[in-house]
Amino acid sequence: MSSGRKVKVRIAPSPTGDPHVGTAYIALFNYAFAKKHGGSFVLRIEDTDQARAKASSEAQIVDSLKWVGLTWDEGPDIGGDFGPYRQSERSDIYRKHCQMLIDSGKAYRCYCDAERLDLVRKKKREDGLKPMYDRYCRGFTEEEKQEKYGSAARHVVRLAMPLDGVITFHDELRGPICIEAKELDDQVILKSDGFPTYHLANVVDDHLMEISHVIRAEEWISSTPKHKVLYEAFGWQEPAWVHMPLLRNTDKSKISKRKNPVSLDYYKRAGFLPEALLNYLGTMGWSFGEDREVFSLTEMVDNFDIQRVSLGGPVFDLDKLTWMNQGYMHKLGDDAFVGFVRDQIFSPAYLRKLKPIVLERMGRFEEFVDKNDFFFNGALDYSGVKLVPKGRDAVEVKKMLKLLVERLDDLYLWETPNLEGLLKSFQAEVEWKPRDFFMTIRLVVTGRKDSPPLYETMEALGREMTRFRVRNAIKSGHI
Repeated sequence: MSSGRKVKVRIAPSPTGDPHVGTAYIALFNYAFAKKHGGSFVLRIEDTDQARAKASSEAQIVDSLKWVGLTWDEGPDIGGDFGPYRQSERSDIYRKHCQMLIDSGKAYRCYCDAERLDLVRKKKREDGLKPMYDRYCRGFTEEEKQEKYGSAARHVVRLAMPLDGVITFHDELRGPICIEAKELDDQVILKSDGFPTYHLANVVDDHLMEISHVIRAEEWISSTPKHKVLYEAFGWQEPAWVHMPLLRNTDKSKISKRKNPVSLDYYKRAGFLPEALLNYLGTMGWSFGEDREVFSLTEMVDNFDIQRVSLGGPVFDLDKLTWMNQGYMHKLGDDAFVGFVRDQIFSPAYLRKLKPIVLERMGRFEEFVDKNDFFFNGALDYSGVKLVPKGRDAVEVKKMLKLLVERLDDLYLWETPNLEGLLKSFQAEVEWKPRDFFMTIRLVVTGRKDSPPLYETMEALGREMTRFRVRNAIKSGHI
């Protein structure tokens, strides 16, 4: 597989939440492909969604990818010849290229407000049509729009997509993919706040950074025709397209935090060895050959052939990962074993965090593990624990916990005051008695009636472990 250029690939995560295991999966295959072909691997941060982007999330992504064992040749932390590597720092570049498209007639300013757009979509639905933009502003010249709206009027910029015909691109794993132009909207490429959408930013960045192969998840297949049109509008050579199969739950649904822990922070917190996790991700839809499942990153690179990727939809099985991790644990020498337990499970930073929470419950240090074992466990055993309070039934408890998980998912700053505010307002919302509500949450999170203060305990356990336990309690069979 060749695009006729020096191999250069990228991973471009969005810093809007926890570092996702799917990011590591796609990053691994980009890395292996680049190193196999003597190319380079770029980390780029897609932070144009300023309402959701967080610097702390970017730091987590960088730390987690490094923890799992991946490195890059260019990126926001190490620089490079094609920076900046944060899209929020490239706004002038995008505006310049957007103006090039407007000047060539390949894009146009759209002044339609949200109210008009809603009415257009509603009318199309009523007529049995796709709720797409009706291209109203495309029918005016830029001069006519200036006269009608004025130069300072709020607007977006849309790509002028072909009105008919078929858009075809070649996927290196799937062959030619054809989509009728009439099925595609005139996509917004520059938002009213002056920031680009994913489509413009990625195409411009990939071209300017000399990306030869775009290896990304299959969920972006539907966007690729728009990207192809953008490349043609600029007169640029498009990269080779490779759309990897999505990771799946055991029921074949797309992997999600509702059925599987998806944050890399969870796997680090749960005590998985990074080599084991990376090895397992390498088996996701790719065959090493010789029915071999256990291999190092170096061995994967040496034997890598992206044509051996299967499109069947790799199943991310936590039990299989645990089995593989156990094998890696057995390979550890004494010093490495002790060091991992000390650094990952009983790290000084974690123990310092626990000290003010657990101190009042201890009289002797020998009580530390016995009274606080839930700080070091993963899934809890709820045998003998009454998770359904008197006067409630299992259906009510599960409904409340499922709704609670959704609220916890939306809490970005995982700190005691925020957890206290969320739980108190949620308790009032579901109209449970405070005693029943808070005891149920305490039992779900710690497995004990007698435990340290709830909010501080949840903060110490962390976002992923807390949410994992709530979900695990729902499906544990003890409710």
